[in-house]
Amino acid sequence: MTLLYTEVEEELRAAVRDLLADKASPSAVLDRADSAAAGGTPYDAELWKALARDIGVAGLLIPEELGGSASHEGGASAREAAVVLEELGRAVAPVPFLSSAVLATQALLVAGGEVAGELLGRLAAGEATAALAVSFAASPYAPPAPVATLGEDGAVTGTVTGTVTGTVTGVIGAEAADVLIVPVRLSQGVGLCAVEAPSTVQGAVRVATVASLDLTRPVATVSFASAPARIVARAEGLELPWVWEALVRGAGLLASEQLGVAEWCLTTTVAYVKERRQFARPVGSFQAVKHRLADLWLEVVGARAAARNAAARLAEAPAAGPLGDEAAVAVAVAQAHCGAVAVHAAEECVQLHGGIGMTWEHPAHLYLKRAKADQIALGTPGDHRDALAGPAGLPAPL
Repeated sequence: MTLLYTEVEEELRAAVRDLLADKASPSAVLDRADSAAAGGTPYDAELWKALARDIGVAGLLIPEELGGSASHEGGASAREAAVVLEELGRAVAPVPFLSSAVLATQALLVAGGEVAGELLGRLAAGEATAALAVSFAASPYAPPAPVATLGEDGAVTGTVTGTVTGTVTGVIGAEAADVLIVPVRLSQGVGLCAVEAPSTVQGAVRVATVASLDLTRPVATVSFASAPARIVARAEGLELPWVWEALVRGAGLLASEQLGVAEWCLTTTVAYVKERRQFARPVGSFQAVKHRLADLWLEVVGARAAARNAAARLAEAPAAGPLGDEAAVAVAVAQAHCGAVAVHAAEECVQLHGGIGMTWEHPAHLYLKRAKADQIALGTPGDHRDALAGPAGLPAPL
């Protein structure tokens, strides 16, 4: 296993970065943030279409036999998905890659079956976007119990196998989704269902965006009122294996997005202090500024190692099987470290830019908000440190 980027990964990075430079410049993202603040949606449908269909990022984790590009024999894997997330983090791009191509896709991969295969084919082709109807704040180590219920009363026919009723809060990507992947309670056990959004039944699915710290990635409350649904998978008991796998794998890849945020903040700040002058010399020539940025560079390098290790371990794990202890530890290490680094890098970016860094017109605040929102998503750093206590043979922090 190597943590270095392969030639294919660098080519993918260049393609994504070029597209984002053209379609998601800081000014364009700021305009979309303004739209979100005014009650609109920040998601850029045209940018997502170009990423999903033209570059093919939507199918990086989906097996080749289902129309994607993932394969253990030279195909794509979590490593390529991590590279994409690094670039999306650098641009704080308002696209549903994490919600659709990572979280929802992972849940469907673990569920398996005919319905999951059909949905994954649509996602890989860029024909549809999906969202996992679970709170973005949910911890992989304490997956939430289903809050929606599937009624199997036999009143529906065709490919529909029941109706879903319930409300889920804190869902990302819901307003941009064509399909909602919903954990549900069954009369016996639990299940995973697919609900088309918008539903064919008027008022059956309602997506209400709520105020969010991160204007480029809104969260929503999703309400189901007897919404027609298809059962994707079932399980006895109350555990949701599909949700756990999706959350822990998503957390591992989220570290790469946090790395991208931190790298942008560091690079942009270094460039700024080289140009900004005070007392007839560049601000960056002052020793205090040099030391702060040198310390931050060391933190970012450590975050890169942790994020790359998590991506590499996830790439080695079977896509639809149990994650394994080594990969789970790598994910916990990455999330325990990268979240704090991204927040610190964004804070330093705002402070070292001085007055301009405090303004709405400068993109620094978008990176600080994304970093902080990511830090408490898919488990807090404390959750991940607690998870490391057992494998490391150390007492958990108090």
